[in-house]
Amino acid sequence: MYIRVAKYKPVVIKDPYNVIMHPYVTEKTMMLIEKNNSLAFIVKDTSTKNGIKQAVEKLFECKVKNVNTQMMKHGKLAIVSLEPEFSASDIGMRMGIF
Repeated sequence: MYIRVAKYKPVVIKDPYNVIMHPYVTEKTMMLIEKNNSLAFIVKDTSTKNGIKQAVEKLFECKVKNVNTQMMKHGKLAIVSLEPEFSASDIGMRMGIF
């Protein structure tokens, strides 16, 4: 039987400001905040989903459910879904989106 071994060590983010560049605010992302309890950020191209999750949890003191990423012409877009006990609109107010 083959035992799967991880090739990479877990990433520990020391400075979350090196991962997240700025929030990405459009009409569609505002709808995501209200309906899906999600936030959108432009992140560095080299960042991983696990690193983005750790950076958001460290910066905003919340729990992240999952992270989806996609490459755009502006850079790497990360859509971060929060756990139900945390409100994306409250975090958006702290960031100054509203």
